[in-house]
Amino acid sequence: MSNLAQYLAVAASVGLLVLVLELVRRRKLSEEYSFFWIVTSAALIVLSLARHTLDAAALRLGIRYGPALLLLALIFFVMIAALHFSIVISRQRHKIDRLIEDVALLEARHRESGRDVAPREEGSPISAL
Repeated sequence: MSNLAQYLAVAASVGLLVLVLELVRRRKLSEEYSFFWIVTSAALIVLSLARHTLDAAALRLGIRYGPALLLLALIFFVMIAALHFSIVISRQRHKIDRLIEDVALLEARHRESGRDVAPREEGSPISAL
């Protein structure tokens, strides 16, 4: 790996770490999800700094250019993140569906009891029912 490529890899990895920490500080990213990104950026920093180890590992894997292994590791981490966030989104979608069902049942019970139900406002979450 050339010195320029190593410097760029380290800079990008440190930049990712700083970005994640700043997003957590501004409360744009929850601590729960930041852990994965902090571990990923730390791993990329270590891989970027361990130039000879990276080159040796790349050669053992049949990869002739060390930064290609770094790119492969980055792609792996991003794929794991995408899978994790897909699971989180699926779980949230299931909870939202359950809440919609619960609200619909509560409205039906409320109507059956003979009480007036306040008219729904256009654009409210309940109007989607």
